[in-house]
Amino acid sequence: MARNMAWHAAIVKVLGEADGPMHYSAISQAIIDRGYRKDVGATPSATVSATLSGSLRGDGLSPFVKVSRGVYDLAKRAETPVPGPDVPADEAAEDAEEMGLINAFGMFWSRERVVWEPRMPRLLGVQQSGSAEVNFTEQAGVYILYDGSRAVYVGRTTRLGQRLFEHTRDRLTGRWDRFSWFGVRAVQPDGQLSVVPASGIAVGTLIATMEALLIEGLEPPQNRRQGDGFNAVEFMQATDPEITQQRERRVLDQLAQRAGL
Repeated sequence: MARNMAWHAAIVKVLGEADGPMHYSAISQAIIDRGYRKDVGATPSATVSATLSGSLRGDGLSPFVKVSRGVYDLAKRAETPVPGPDVPADEAAEDAEEMGLINAFGMFWSRERVVWEPRMPRLLGVQQSGSAEVNFTEQAGVYILYDGSRAVYVGRTTRLGQRLFEHTRDRLTGRWDRFSWFGVRAVQPDGQLSVVPASGIAVGTLIATMEALLIEGLEPPQNRRQGDGFNAVEFMQATDPEITQQRERRVLDQLAQRAGL
C-alpha cells in the first residue's frame, strides 16, 4: 500500500472512497487507518484542514468543496458551487478564529497511566489514534484534580508535569485519581509545544475562556454546550510505554515463579 502520499492526494483518495462529505478530522483519521501516510505528525487534523483551506484559496479550481463548517466533499459530486479565486473560502478565517487563552487541553486523564518518579514524568497525549505522541510535561496553564467524578482541587502551573508530580507527594496524594488540564501552549506539527503566548488578551476573551474552563472542567448538568469561543484542541491520553514494560516484567516474573514451584 502507498506510504506517505502527498496530503492533497491522500485527501482526494479518501473523499473518493467515501459515500459523501466528511469532516476534516474524519478525513485525517481515514488517512491514518488506511495507511496512505505513515508520517502524520502530531496534528494531522490541522494539517488536513490547512491543506483543504489552501486548495480552496488557490488560483486554480480546487477538487474540493466546502459543504459546511469543517465538512468537505469532492467538487465533482457536490451540488454546492466550487469557490474559485474570486470566491474565497472562509476556512482560513475559521482557522484563525480567536481561541482565547487555551490552545490545548486534556480531559479526565488517569493518574495510573503516568510513571510518577523523581525525574520529570511524561504526560503523553495524541490528537487522534495513530498520530504522533506529544509530551505535555512542560505545558503551562490550569489543572483540576478529581477523586472519581468529584473535583477536589484546582491549580495553576508553568510546568504541568512537575506540579502534578508534587501532588503525588503532598497532602493531596491519596485524594485524586484523575486530572484535567488546560494549556496555553499550542502544539506544533512536529509535536513540540509553542512558546507561552504574549499577554494582551481582551477582557471579553478572558471572560469567555473562564466560562469555558468552568463548564469543561466541572460539567454542570444544566449547561448544554461548551463556553463560547472554546476552540482549543483536545488531546487523548496515551499510556507511558514504561508502564506497559513494567506490566510485562511482572507477568514474566509471575510465570517464572510458577515454573519454579
